[in-house]
Amino acid sequence: MDHLAPDTLKFLRQLKKNNDREWFEKNKDRYKAAQADLIAFVDALIPELAKFDSGIKGIEAKKTVFRIYRDVRFSKDKSPYKLNMGAHVQGGTKMQPKAGYYIHIQPDNCFLAGGAYHPPAAWLKAIRSEIHYNAGDMKKVLRSASFKKYFGEIEGEKLKTSPRDYPADHPEIELLKMKSFLAVHELDDTQVTNKGFKAHCIKVFKALYPFDAYLNMALD
Repeated sequence: MDHLAPDTLKFLRQLKKNNDREWFEKNKDRYKAAQADLIAFVDALIPELAKFDSGIKGIEAKKTVFRIYRDVRFSKDKSPYKLNMGAHVQGGTKMQPKAGYYIHIQPDNCFLAGGAYHPPAAWLKAIRSEIHYNAGDMKKVLRSASFKKYFGEIEGEKLKTSPRDYPADHPEIELLKMKSFLAVHELDDTQVTNKGFKAHCIKVFKALYPFDAYLNMALD
């Protein structure tokens, strides 16, 4: 499978205008078709990614796709459905996730991403320790031509002050302040539904791999 079906984005556009249970129930078959479309795409993508990242070999695509139903219990926004569909291909476990490969499908806001989003405390501590002792490898990845081509710079929420155990004048203090380590590659909607999307994902995620590998190395 080379790309997503245009009907997948069309469904999400219409869901944005009709985010209620009555409309959704009437269009549930369309949702199931869109979900199956994304699962089939990820299923075709995983073996290609496993060629350079053996840690994701054998992962089932259906287990990578997020639910579209929102948890509204503690939210002022009671809209029942997310306006996007997404899949996160990653190794590790629920107790200890790893950096992986994320596909976000949303009209006018499609992107590919990876890294560590709000990593658990133990992982964040390990990443900071790795930066403290071995920032050179991280900066080498961030300066690489392929990474800069597809991602530019990393992003993520930062502490306002230096983290515990690290002085404010640490040479890598800006990296150490980070609470998330994210690489994001924005997409046009047309890319998602046109021939060559899978090949593009492979190129982008291959450029992402050294960044993910560095973050995951902190766990070893």
